[in-house]
Amino acid sequence: MPDNDKDHEKNNQNATENTLRTRIAAWIADYPIVAFFLLAYAISWTLRGLAALGGGQVVFFLGVLGPFAAAAIVTTTRGTVRIWLRSLLVWRVNPVYYAIALLLPIAIYAVINVVLLPLGESPDLGLLDGLGPAYLGTLLLVATIGGGLEEPGWRGFALPALQQRRSPLIATLLLGLGWGIWHVTLYGPLGFIVPLVLAFFYTWLYNRTGSVLVCLVLHASFTPAQDYLTLVPEAAIVDAVILGTYIAAAAAALTLATRGRLGLPRPTPKSQLPPRHPFPSLP
Repeated sequence: MPDNDKDHEKNNQNATENTLRTRIAAWIADYPIVAFFLLAYAISWTLRGLAALGGGQVVFFLGVLGPFAAAAIVTTTRGTVRIWLRSLLVWRVNPVYYAIALLLPIAIYAVINVVLLPLGESPDLGLLDGLGPAYLGTLLLVATIGGGLEEPGWRGFALPALQQRRSPLIATLLLGLGWGIWHVTLYGPLGFIVPLVLAFFYTWLYNRTGSVLVCLVLHASFTPAQDYLTLVPEAAIVDAVILGTYIAAAAAALTLATRGRLGLPRPTPKSQLPPRHPFPSLP
């Protein structure tokens, strides 16, 4: 084949590839929320699958970064990646909210153990002896290389984007469902239920503070509470009480107490979001 023909073929191939990339980028820009969820699933589930096939723990832990990577890709197509990254560093908030993020899971599990008493389950308080180091170690692990790193995607990108177009209640239900489905490959077909309910706590905390970091602390706090603070043997009744308490505290009490706003201020004539929202309006 003459050199001119080879160059022409190569140019056509490059043009086709550029056109495809442009179309993909345009689609992501037009449908950022859908693109975010699809990318988060694709990245995380692929890495978890590779880990299950022998890829090792490092590959498995990299799967946690799926939501972070998905948010970075989508914001890049909109030219707002630097704004998004800056929004992740908001830390100057009322210390009360850090205390809530650290202590709320402990309070919930204290209630769970009390509720179990009249149901014939006697919490073993001896399990609390020497628990501090393991609890703190798990919290730090989740915050630095574990599930806490999901938060720049879920609460740093998806929640404010959804609340631009929908009420806090509907936005939380959609995000909670999407977040829950992401967990199905970890916890099985019903693994979406608990994240769906817990999403209400995260929405309230984000809307009150505008801080992804505080949400990361809450995420890191829930994991050791779930791991160590159920002071009775595993049983169906225990699981039912845990889920029931989550629902009563989050989906019911928190929603009613905030009249469905979940901490988000009432919309002004200029915007449906607080001024701190880091992204331009979605199409």
